[in-house]
Amino acid sequence: MKKSLTYWQTVGFFFVSVVGTLLHFLFAWTGESPLVALFAPVNESVWEHMKLVLWPMAVFALAEYRSIGKEIGRFWCAKLKGLLTALALIPAVYYIYTGALGTHWMLFDIAIFFLATGAGFWVETRTLTQGKPCRIPNKVAAGLIVLILVVFALVTFLPPQIPIFQDPLSGTYGFQG
Repeated sequence: MKKSLTYWQTVGFFFVSVVGTLLHFLFAWTGESPLVALFAPVNESVWEHMKLVLWPMAVFALAEYRSIGKEIGRFWCAKLKGLLTALALIPAVYYIYTGALGTHWMLFDIAIFFLATGAGFWVETRTLTQGKPCRIPNKVAAGLIVLILVVFALVTFLPPQIPIFQDPLSGTYGFQG
């Protein structure tokens, strides 16, 4: 028996929450492996922390597609919208709250990750259950997700020298291996 969309989206939220949390530590656990640097944060920059949502959501989308996504015409469009929502919320909320308070608190930083994950899955679910066609064709949406993954991987090794990419602890940018 196939599981429902609600089931898959709930499992997805928990999957991304757990895997994203573990990804935070994976780069250090692997002795700063360049391969792991492609999908795990290599420093404490806001950009690198966006990987905590990006890769688990993309991997989960593949699993969900194999089970129920082929039956849903707007599946990849919904996944793209959810992913972009989560990715946009992380820097937006971080910079708003740190700008307002003049400091950051680790507990708030962690909460942003869960908020962004939940919002991403909420947007996906709304898009998948609306019944309206997406403006972005499925193949284009899937291609854009792949492009986002490639950009994140490249920027790990070739980061622009702007604040979102800078590690606030060391002042460095990207992979230092």
